[in-house]
Amino acid sequence: MSVNVAVVYYSATGNVHRLAQAVAEGAEKAGAEVRLRRVPELAPDAAIDSNPAWRAHLDATGDIETVTLDDLEWADAYALGSPTRFGNVAAQLKQFIDTAGGLWQRGVMADKPATAFTSAHNMHGGNESTLLALYNTFHHWGSVIVSPGYTDPAIYAAGGNPYGTSHPGANGTPEEDVLRAARYQGERLTKIAKRLKGLATD
Repeated sequence: MSVNVAVVYYSATGNVHRLAQAVAEGAEKAGAEVRLRRVPELAPDAAIDSNPAWRAHLDATGDIETVTLDDLEWADAYALGSPTRFGNVAAQLKQFIDTAGGLWQRGVMADKPATAFTSAHNMHGGNESTLLALYNTFHHWGSVIVSPGYTDPAIYAAGGNPYGTSHPGANGTPEEDVLRAARYQGERLTKIAKRLKGLATD
């Protein structure tokens, strides 16, 4: 018996998308069934077309399924990812979260482990505040927050963020140290989910 992990994210130019893929890879390695889901784009075409990287990423990831509330109900654990927007969650992901009120009222997300990951342009451009903002959502859901802490050397190699994997976008696409930390985060989330479900884990 396995656990179901929903990796739900928004990415404009691809950095958070790559982190989401790595989190999903780590969860799968730990034995989870994973749904990798993107939230819908809300920005107008004029804004997207003003940044070639934004348009290119949107066009390249059209095959990734769009998240639905059924994905939240299906999952035993959640990993949410967002770029930082003025130190906060991007509107695209927040809009989806705001549609989950009915599930919240039924306690669907309660007692399920959850974690978060992010990317800002600069190292101090809001990475930690964005993760903490996502964790505020998990508090309201009654979820069990699973931060990576300093529980593996991969965290130190990726910059030492105990709140969740974060990437400074000014450095280009995420390098292997950061992706390794994201994979570890997905693996850790899955192991905690298994323990909470009473399944054997190492």
